[in-house]
Amino acid sequence: MKFIWLFCSYTALVLGQNQYPKDYFRSPLDIPLQLSGNFGELRPNHFHSGFDFKTQKKEGFKVYAVADGYVSRIKIAENGYGKAIYITHPNGYTSVYGHLQSGFGEVEKLIKREQYKAKSYEIDLAFAPTDLLVKKDDVIAISGNTGGSDGPHLHFEIRDTKSEKIINPLYFGFDSVIKDTKKPILNSLYVYPLDNNSVVNQSKRPIAVSISQQADGSYIAEKVLANGKIGFGITAIDYDDVSWNANGIFRVQTFLNGKADFSYKFDTFAFDETRYINALIDYGRYKKLGQRVQKLFVENPFSLSIIQPGKTNGIITLNSNFTQNYKIEIADFNENLTKVFIPIEYSVLSPKVNEEPITSKYLVKANKENVFSLENVTVSIPANTFLKDFYMDFEVKNGLLHLHDDLEPAFTNMAITFEDSVSSEKDRQKMFVGSINGKKIYYYNTKRYKNSFTVYSKYLGDYKLFKDSMPPKVKIDKKIGGQWISQQNELIFTISDDLSGIKSYEGTLNGKWILLEYEPKTKKLIHRFSDGIVAEGKNDLKLIVKDNVGNSTIFETQFFRSQKP
Repeated sequence: MKFIWLFCSYTALVLGQNQYPKDYFRSPLDIPLQLSGNFGELRPNHFHSGFDFKTQKKEGFKVYAVADGYVSRIKIAENGYGKAIYITHPNGYTSVYGHLQSGFGEVEKLIKREQYKAKSYEIDLAFAPTDLLVKKDDVIAISGNTGGSDGPHLHFEIRDTKSEKIINPLYFGFDSVIKDTKKPILNSLYVYPLDNNSVVNQSKRPIAVSISQQADGSYIAEKVLANGKIGFGITAIDYDDVSWNANGIFRVQTFLNGKADFSYKFDTFAFDETRYINALIDYGRYKKLGQRVQKLFVENPFSLSIIQPGKTNGIITLNSNFTQNYKIEIADFNENLTKVFIPIEYSVLSPKVNEEPITSKYLVKANKENVFSLENVTVSIPANTFLKDFYMDFEVKNGLLHLHDDLEPAFTNMAITFEDSVSSEKDRQKMFVGSINGKKIYYYNTKRYKNSFTVYSKYLGDYKLFKDSMPPKVKIDKKIGGQWISQQNELIFTISDDLSGIKSYEGTLNGKWILLEYEPKTKKLIHRFSDGIVAEGKNDLKLIVKDNVGNSTIFETQFFRSQKP
């Protein structure tokens, strides 16, 4: 009880202050820190919420508690952070460690115990301040590559414990070990006409602006000739001195005629804001070309706290014959600064490039509910799903719903319903709605009521009603049937499903439930004999794998193993 009282009192004291502690946290690794991803970096559908520390392209490094505290949460998931540990500290902050290979010591024992108790690989556990105390420098885990990781590394975060907002770790002294003396680099500059009357460099569509770098590292853009309302966008990257790969920028500030205007800074944000990356960037351009242009204006307001919109929301209005000077400053955390100077001149030149023609009759009104129906498909779009009005391509042909190209970001779920009055009841039990991207089919959790199939999605694109009658595939990587495998430490399976995807898996040895660790990106399912379930001598193995519509495959075999040294 004394520990809890001190913890809460100290937390309240620190949260009342605005300064971040610079020397409180140690490094979570004992190797030189290099970043493969920094805070706020632009990722698909989200801002990166911490640091990705490189682990020399391999797993197995010790992960340390960065300060005293207690393990407040352990979450094990097939995707996302994979195996993740949360430590709450008495100074008002929580540190997070993701993509772990395993816990260490008492932490790993607790994880295994709870997984066997729940009979589930995936667990999400919360703990009291007295359950599992840790000290600074304690080894809590082993680095890995679990979950939605593209390669071995440690994902590391610092959060405000009370608000759960994520904070840039550089504020806590990590800038002293990740040296950065390099200025950000501007890769490209774009200008956007923002209303029906706007013309920019004789174009009514967004257009690139030529830039030239000067001897001091700044950039000067070609003169922009425009009228009406316009805004700018950039692509930019930043390098530090030790990591040798491009990362995201920290801060952008714009100036119009010398006065500070629109800006944003990646200091702290909340998880429920992060999808607004799709409003900050030119989402349509990203989907077409894979290029993330960061817009320096806001046409339609959205709730992203990193933005300071200024008086004009970053929108420049030209309606008389005079010149305006526009400047962009791009900075990293250490205030290495790159400046971009853009002269703007009012012009009434006629456009040579007109707006894209409207070919659809289906107008989505952003601030109203929209319901569209064709043949056997109904799409319901709640109010404020999109930030702006637009004409949506909507077509149903040969059972395929084309719901526009995925060029407009949605921020709440749309309901997509297919009716099927032809299939038998038996067939309907094996049906689901999936999205199609090229040759890939993505399963959506489908709600069925009689002959109606409904999914909820935040993505435009192509959808279809599918029937999956094929069971999953199960293959053991090394044949063990009837064999002695005393030198083998684990069982490894490859499991896959060609349509609706894997939903569940369950294995037993001699009728006892065994823990199977699943990595969807490798399709591997692993049981380790160190769990202590395997018996001396003969063992009967049974594995049941089910897909998302209930098809199942049963794999059974018998093997022999001696536990004696």
